[in-house]
Amino acid sequence: MNYILFDGNMRKSLLPFTFTRPVAEIRIGILTIREKWEKYLKSEISYKTEEYLRGKFPLKAESENILINASYLPNDLLADQVLKLKVDEVLKEGEEIVAYGSKRPDNIPELSKLKEVQFQGSCLRVKNTWDIFSKNDEALAADFELITKGRKSEPIPDTNRIIAPENIFLEKGAKVEYSILNASKGPIYLGRDSEVMEGNMIRGGFALCEKAVVKMGAKIY
Repeated sequence: MNYILFDGNMRKSLLPFTFTRPVAEIRIGILTIREKWEKYLKSEISYKTEEYLRGKFPLKAESENILINASYLPNDLLADQVLKLKVDEVLKEGEEIVAYGSKRPDNIPELSKLKEVQFQGSCLRVKNTWDIFSKNDEALAADFELITKGRKSEPIPDTNRIIAPENIFLEKGAKVEYSILNASKGPIYLGRDSEVMEGNMIRGGFALCEKAVVKMGAKIY
């Protein structure tokens, strides 16, 4: 099955972020919304977005497609229902469209003709700009679990003072020296080739993405 993330009616309420990107490219937690869905569905995903954005964010269509409302953040239950969805079905949460099947993704089908399936669970949703920040802590914790499950962190250098090391994960190439890392209240994630310079005090939840740098003497909580 081919999966596509569409902007939906939340695009306007997420301006100005969505002037330059689809809703799916908003980062909340560690990953963008697209990256979250790709990990859950184990599939590459394209976009249905504004025409002027399609040069950079193209739509990839196939004979059978599932279009997913990008304002919904996946979890195990939601991803499972999307994976089971068929081309002649629409998944709803109340009256809100979560996902639907289509053979022609550029045209919205007559949804009333599709078999309706109700989503009975709960999940995070980004509906307004402030959700990106107010729900970031919960999204970060979910992403940390998703990314690190079954994996082993790179060693944390002995020069650091560590609290709750089981909640700290360093990707390959991540650097941190002579800093205090407190993950007792939330996870700490250091992405590939990122760097925390000397003398920092960091309290989780915190994520430093790939190749990002925290300069010396910062306090982050």
